[in-house]
Amino acid sequence: MSEILTTDGIPLKVSLKRAERINKIRALVLVLPLTLFIIITFVIPILSMLLRSVDDKQINTVFPKTFKIYEQWDQKELPSEEMYATLFNEVMTADKRQIGKASTRMNYSKSGWKSLIKKSKRKFKKIKEGPYKEKMIAIDKRWANMEFWQAMGQMVNPYTAGYYLNAVDLKYDAKRKIVQQPKKRRIYNHTWIKTFKVSILVTLFCLILGYPIAHLLATLPLKYSNLLMIFVLLPFWTSLLVRTVSWIIILMKKGVFNSILVWAGIIADENRMQLIYNETGTLIAMTQILLPFMVLPLYSVMKTIPPSYMRAALNLGAQPMHAFYRIYMPQTVPGISAGGLLVFVLAIGYFITPELVGGSDGLLIGHFIAFHLKTTLNWGLCAALGAILLAVMLVLYWVYNKVVGIENIKLG
Repeated sequence: MSEILTTDGIPLKVSLKRAERINKIRALVLVLPLTLFIIITFVIPILSMLLRSVDDKQINTVFPKTFKIYEQWDQKELPSEEMYATLFNEVMTADKRQIGKASTRMNYSKSGWKSLIKKSKRKFKKIKEGPYKEKMIAIDKRWANMEFWQAMGQMVNPYTAGYYLNAVDLKYDAKRKIVQQPKKRRIYNHTWIKTFKVSILVTLFCLILGYPIAHLLATLPLKYSNLLMIFVLLPFWTSLLVRTVSWIIILMKKGVFNSILVWAGIIADENRMQLIYNETGTLIAMTQILLPFMVLPLYSVMKTIPPSYMRAALNLGAQPMHAFYRIYMPQTVPGISAGGLLVFVLAIGYFITPELVGGSDGLLIGHFIAFHLKTTLNWGLCAALGAILLAVMLVLYWVYNKVVGIENIKLG
């Protein structure tokens, strides 16, 4: 049997393979811009963050010889003259920018290192020859403080888990053993617990408030539900900052809510409630702001549930609550889980609202990420805190996939 040819005399198999290859190239060209966008704006920053959270090479490039000698130090008494001399020479030969970054990193391990290095670099110019140990101690007594030298042990390795330990109130001691931070510096575990607590409560409150709203929208005639949907979407058309400031005005002691309660005689003027600059204010404001993210997934699922199911259950003798619990609610689980996942993910990393309405009692982990990013410039700790948040999100995603299945997600 002769081979089948196309009109231009090319074998059909060859022509089909060529057409398939061209279609694949077209598909690749169409997908390539989006792929590059995701890689540049999402994948590379995340990889950079993960690398920075364990990277300690910056200081190792400034004091390589000092750290080499440091590894042989027994830490029972002050370092030898050789280590003092080596550190002196490396401080003097390093440029201003390098020494600034190195001293900032050293300050994370032991407060006072930065001022010591800065002061010493100026004074070291007067030292022309050794012995360096006595002359450095004469310049500043902190050079004779064992705690400063022992703190350098946390920076010897170019890669470290120290930032992650810091993020959960732990640290390396002088012998590289993991110990707890001093009591006055244990702030992160409490903040993590508060962050998860607030995120879970906000998700729960959004579900309690959003479920009946979504059910009402799904069961009303279209002309009414569309009108009500405008009120659900209205917050998206208003600046987040404006909404947050509005809650400050409403909840403050002399604000709208307390004034209404006093006017109605429910509370006395001297008993006005403190609803702002605390955890209560954070919960109220975040619940209102994130509520639409719960309503929309629920509504999208509820709209697809035929009303005949509930009518059939009622006709067969089921009580309304029993029919709702056994028939209707199980079908809304994809919407509940999707809305819960979305609200929780947004809540756990929220920054602006807790910062403005939370006060010192309502600050979440996002505050400390921003603080170290802008003030202390401790980017390693910022990266570690961000990596822990990312890990929590991945675990949550894995649990959601196991319980509900990611293919069942409904986001509106």
